[in-house]
Amino acid sequence: MANRTAKGALHVRGTNPQHLIEKVVRSRIYDSIYWKEHCFALTAESLIPLAADLKYVGGTYGGAIKPSEYLCLVCKLLQLQPEKEIVLEYLKADDLKYLRAVAAMYVRMVFSSVEVYELLEPMLNDYHKLRWRDMDGSYRLTHMDVFIDELLTLDRVADLILPRLARRDVLEETEGLAPRRSKLEDALLGTNAGHAADREAYQSGDESDDSQ
Repeated sequence: MANRTAKGALHVRGTNPQHLIEKVVRSRIYDSIYWKEHCFALTAESLIPLAADLKYVGGTYGGAIKPSEYLCLVCKLLQLQPEKEIVLEYLKADDLKYLRAVAAMYVRMVFSSVEVYELLEPMLNDYHKLRWRDMDGSYRLTHMDVFIDELLTLDRVADLILPRLARRDVLEETEGLAPRRSKLEDALLGTNAGHAADREAYQSGDESDDSQ
């Protein structure tokens, strides 16, 4: 069956992975032309060009409440449940921003809270432009970092109810999650380290002069 979860797939959060998508949305995905024409025999490998060809991110839209192609591919990933290494390769594909957006949603829905922070927070430094399709069918411009921030802070994104995400500070105390450092902090630390090295070199030069 085209809508059946892959044989051997593990339950996620106590349920069939596809059931992380609400039944009404899932039914619309199964009934969509895109799902029937393009997602029938997809594999983790053949999904890549379809994701690369996406033109926007979004949930359902229009008077008939049509599911976006993006939603269809997220559902397909849940159905396939690819190995973690494959999902990580999706995230590394800097030149395929919509593939990364599909993978990011999958990570947010399936992976543990610690992994979600570790894998998605670095993408807050990704400022690629993304087209977003709203429920009325109109388009607007957003950016990858904004999309990732929504995945980390909102309960619903692209008409998908997101699993509960544990608080970051709690995970730092209980799970050893490393504190987050922003790109600005890294730059400041790098600048301070450079200044410290310059001072050390300057002082070493003074000591060398005094010894002569």
